Amino acid sequence: MIAEFSWDQFVFLLEAARWTVLLSLLAFVIGGAAGFIVALMRTSHLRSLRTLSAVYIQIIQGTPVLIILFLAFYGLAIYGFKLPPMVAATIAMTIYTSAYLGEIWRGCIEAVPVPQWEASTALAMNRWQQLRYVILPQATRISLPPTVGFLVQIVKNTSIASIIGLVELTQAGKLVSNATFQPFLVFPIVAAIYFVFCYPLSRFSSALERKFHAHR
Repeated sequence: MIAEFSWDQFVFLLEAARWTVLLSLLAFVIGGAAGFIVALMRTSHLRSLRTLSAVYIQIIQGTPVLIILFLAFYGLAIYGFKLPPMVAATIAMTIYTSAYLGEIWRGCIEAVPVPQWEASTALAMNRWQQLRYVILPQATRISLPPTVGFLVQIVKNTSIASIIGLVELTQAGKLVSNATFQPFLVFPIVAAIYFVFCYPLSRFSSALERKFHAHR
């Protein structure tokens, strides 16, 4: 029996969108924390740490996030670690986010003018004091536009979690479409919900970028 698209199904899409938001936030927060460590390693004085972090970034950025998701969900299951879809998706998105944010923030740290390093060295600051009091506050301001912009990519990429059965927004749209046989109605609504999430972030990122360049 083919169902008609109704208000209840629209509410179902909105409820599924909460999992999209939750997955995005988890990936951003946990992946951001890991990405900060990666960025510090990439700018370390120790060559071994720089090399290790560079290899990590190259591997993750050169691997489709879908493959990372499959390894987290299906690959670990082979070794007895059967993870719930939400957990596997969080792990995959965290790994993906950490590599990209690590590289973004590495660039922001290195964008701080060299005289700032030299001045803090002249004040007898150690490496951590330089980062905490001089470099990171400036790098944070530089990093805001690209970081917010990358958050848009995180939100959109959560849609791959539908492949492993997580009922987020895309999977909910598929279920409703299969029940109603109205894909040209359902998926534009799904796209509109993504747009509601992503467009304000994109505008905010652009506003931050304009503000930063105007200030500079």
